[in-house]
Amino acid sequence: KMDDDDDDIPQLSSHTLAALQEFYLEQQQREGMKTSQGFNQYSIGSIEEDWQLSQFWYSDETASCLAKEVVVAAGEGGRIACVSAPSVYQKLKELDGKDFSVCILEYDRRFSIYGEEFIFYDYNQPLNLPENLLPHSFDIVIADPPYLSEECLQKTAETIKYLTKGKILLCTGAVMEEQAAKHLGVKMCKFIPKHLRNLANEFRCYVNYASGLD
Repeated sequence: KMDDDDDDIPQLSSHTLAALQEFYLEQQQREGMKTSQGFNQYSIGSIEEDWQLSQFWYSDETASCLAKEVVVAAGEGGRIACVSAPSVYQKLKELDGKDFSVCILEYDRRFSIYGEEFIFYDYNQPLNLPENLLPHSFDIVIADPPYLSEECLQKTAETIKYLTKGKILLCTGAVMEEQAAKHLGVKMCKFIPKHLRNLANEFRCYVNYASGLD
């Protein structure tokens, strides 16, 4: 009887096993590199993309461009909120600026390694925010809603409007142009953001102020 049960256990093909072993080996090598290089927890890719959470990190060049834009827009001593835009947050921390402060609102709790600057955020509950996150207390909000749907944009827009003193930088698909204007009064910029992995959907930036992205 035992032999019959053993026959029911699915066996991985040698090809699948080899692919798995390669994946785990790469992972171990990456972990080893992190340790040996004095790992920078703020570098893009230090926390890997989770596609199930619709995560797609910006290229280093795009993250740098957006980070510098929000620093200028926030002004000296400005406060910046990154809503579902962790690679911009990471780049801002790499800039190590003393004349601005930043926080990250993110659903993925892996980003809690960033301590007090991390705020758990679920766009389905757009105003379920900590009491110390006062309304209109950020000079600029940069947001990248995880999904290309009007529902997701509309709910994220509630959060953005609650947080910002006025300035908004939205990153989302080109197909969302009409909804972005409708819910946030933002217009498309000439700047085209790029990702580490090419996305099928055309991606764009939108602002409601005179930005350096045109």
